[in-house]
Amino acid sequence: MKLQLDKALSLVALGVLGVLNSAHAAPVYEIDNIDKVVEVDADGQIKVTKFDLKGKLDGTRSGYALGVNANDELVGISKGKKKLSSSDVEGGVIDVADGIAPEETITYSIDKPIIANNFAFVAKHNDASKPWLPTFDSINGTTDPSNTEVINSVDTFYYGINDAGIKVGSMTAPEKKTENKSTANVADNYWYYRDYEFRGVVKNGDTQIDLPPPYHTFVNPDTTNVIKEVKLGGWSAATAINNNNLVAGYASTDISKYGSDRVNYCLGTDNTLPLDVCVQREQYPNSTGTRNIQYQTRAYAWQIDNDVATGTELPLGLTPATDNTLTFTAQALGLNDNGVVVGRSHVYRGGNSKALAQDAAYWAKDNEGKYQYHWIPMGDSVSSSIAYDINASGIVVGSYRSYIQGYLRDKFFYFDTNQADATVVTPNDFAASTTDLSSKPKSINNKGQVVGYIETTYDKEKPRPKAGFLYEKSTGEFNNLNKLLTCESKGYGKASDGSWARHQVEVRDGSGKTFTYNADIIVVEGTSINEEGTIVGTAYIRKPSLQLDSAGNIIVGENGEALFELNGNGDPVTAFVPRMVVLKPASSGEACTVEDNTDTGNYERQGAATLAWLFALPLVWFRRRIR
Repeated sequence: MKLQLDKALSLVALGVLGVLNSAHAAPVYEIDNIDKVVEVDADGQIKVTKFDLKGKLDGTRSGYALGVNANDELVGISKGKKKLSSSDVEGGVIDVADGIAPEETITYSIDKPIIANNFAFVAKHNDASKPWLPTFDSINGTTDPSNTEVINSVDTFYYGINDAGIKVGSMTAPEKKTENKSTANVADNYWYYRDYEFRGVVKNGDTQIDLPPPYHTFVNPDTTNVIKEVKLGGWSAATAINNNNLVAGYASTDISKYGSDRVNYCLGTDNTLPLDVCVQREQYPNSTGTRNIQYQTRAYAWQIDNDVATGTELPLGLTPATDNTLTFTAQALGLNDNGVVVGRSHVYRGGNSKALAQDAAYWAKDNEGKYQYHWIPMGDSVSSSIAYDINASGIVVGSYRSYIQGYLRDKFFYFDTNQADATVVTPNDFAASTTDLSSKPKSINNKGQVVGYIETTYDKEKPRPKAGFLYEKSTGEFNNLNKLLTCESKGYGKASDGSWARHQVEVRDGSGKTFTYNADIIVVEGTSINEEGTIVGTAYIRKPSLQLDSAGNIIVGENGEALFELNGNGDPVTAFVPRMVVLKPASSGEACTVEDNTDTGNYERQGAATLAWLFALPLVWFRRRIR
C-alpha cells in the first residue's frame, strides 16, 4: 500500500504542475459578519470606534461556527465565560466588549459546583434586524450566558444543521448534588455529580430529541450485593445530519475492562464516597487528561421521523477475539444525502491483528439495506487517518498522519468511493510538490470545493500559524482564504487618493484616555461550505488586552471602565481572539494585495481553529481544564 500511496502522491504532483501552468482566476471573498462603527467628529474626520465580528454570545469570549446549510443558517458554539469583577462599578457588569477579558477558571471536582463553559448558538443571514448575529439556543434547560444571575451547569454544542433547520450536537447532564456528611475540606457540605458526561441531541424547532447510547447502565456481577446496577450514563454525540434527517455520530455500546474495574471499586467496601459521587470522580479526567471509566464506542446512525429517533450501530472495522480486553472505537463524523457515512474506526490493516490502526472509513448500505464497513486504504508509513465529510458524488475528504521530513504531519486527502481500487489523493498546497505543511479538510460541497485549515510557515522548531484554505477539486487550485479576501474584509480602509491603510480603531479605557490600535482579521479555519460558496469557520480578530490584578480580576478605572494593558510606548497591548466568521463570494471588487508590516500580535490559541476535542479519544470533553 505504501507504493500505491507514494504513486498517488507523485501523480498528484504532476497533475498540479499542469494546473499551475493553466491557472484559473481564484474567487474573491468578503467577510459578511463584520461589526464596524464609523463616526464623523466635529472636524469632519472619519474615525472607527468599533471593529469586531458578530461572532460570539454576550457573556463569553470566543466563538466558532461549525456548520452552515443552503439557507445561510449556521450553528456554532461560544466558549469561555468571562470572569468579571463588577463590585466597584455601579449599575451592573462592566462592558468589556472592546477588550479581552480573562476566562473563568473551570475545574473538575466532585466537591465543587459544575460550571458550564460552552453554549450553542444559531445565526441567520436572512434576519432583517440582526443578520449573522449569534443567538443563544437553549438545550437541556441551559440559560443564556449573558444572564449573570444564573450559573449554568450544562455544556451544549451544535455541530451541524440541515436545510430544514434541524440541528444536531451534544450536551451534558444538569448538575446534581448530595449532602457531604464528612465535611472535611468541603466548604459547602455537598458533593456534585451528574447523570451522564455527554449525550447526542437533535433540536427540531423547540423540540429536543435526546439520543441515549445503547450502553448506559452497569450490571453488578456480584449477585450478593444489594445494588444490582449502576447508572453510568454512557456517552453519545450527534455530529452531522443530512437532508433526509439521517444523523451520524457515535455511542457507547459497552464499558471498557478498566472502567468495569473502577465501577466495581465504587461498589466495594474500600470506597468511602456515595456511589454516584465515586462514579463521577472516575468519569472526570485525571491529571493526564484521561478518564478511568471509558467505553467501547461505535459509529452510529439515527433516523429521525416525526421527532422520534431510531438508531443503528455501524460495523466496527474489525472483529475482536472473544477474550480481547482492548477498547475499540469507531466514530461517524459526516454523511451525504445518499446515506453514505464517513468517519474513522479501529481496523486490523490487511487483516493482520498485529497491525492495529485507527483509520478513515466509510459505511454504505448493501443490496439488503444493511450498512457495511469500508476501509480507506492507507500506506504503512501512515500512523492514523480520519474522514470528515463526503459529498453527493461520493468524494470523501479527510487527513492522514505521517512523518514528512522527520516530523509527524497531518495531510489533507480526498478519496473517490465510486472508483474501483481507488487510492487516497493528496493535493499539493502552496508548492508544485508535497510540502510538510500540516492540513486538515473539514467540509466538501457537491461542486468539489473543500475548506479546512493549513499551516502557513515552514519553521520546524516553533508552533506554526494556521490559515483557512479553499481547495477547488475541479481545477486543483489551493488557496489561503486570507489571500482571497477584499481589503475591507482584512481591516483596511480606502483613502480619498485611492490608497489603502489599516483602520485605526479608537477605544477608551478606565483612565479616560483614548487609544488606537490596528484593525486586523485572520481567517484560521473553514469548517463548512454550502453549494453557493458560503464558508463559515473561525477567524482571529485583534483586540486590546485588559489589565488584571494578582487574583486575575479586571482592574477598573475611576470612570467605571476597564483599564487596558499598555506597552512601553503607552499603546495598548493587543492579541488575537477567536470569533465565528462568515465568508461569502464578493459581488464586486478584487482580492486585496496590500502588504504592510503590522505586528502580528499574540495569538490566543485556547480552543481555536481545530476544535480537536470533538475528535479526540477519550472522545469529547467539554470544559476547559485548569489545574
